[in-house]
Amino acid sequence: MRDAFHALSNDKRLQILEWLKDPVAHFPPQVDGDLVQDGVCAVFLADKLGVSAPTLSEHMRILTEAGLVTPKRIKQWTFYRRDEAALAALKAKISQEL
Repeated sequence: MRDAFHALSNDKRLQILEWLKDPVAHFPPQVDGDLVQDGVCAVFLADKLGVSAPTLSEHMRILTEAGLVTPKRIKQWTFYRRDEAALAALKAKISQEL
């Protein structure tokens, strides 16, 4: 749970999670990978967030290690989507603690 709190302590990572909640509303169609089924391409995320690829990679590493997003490789690209089950479990655990 500590990793999750660390992941959620950054405004940019919170923004990424918000965008990934409804990827069709926030990102253009992709050539490879379905926005909902496969996730959003890291290139689109970095561009929309206004950060370099290495900076985005670090944000996504933290979110992935916390179990909040799931990466998927398609060709040479990495796509990310929210792990809704993990987010619901985290929310339930926080509610129990309060």
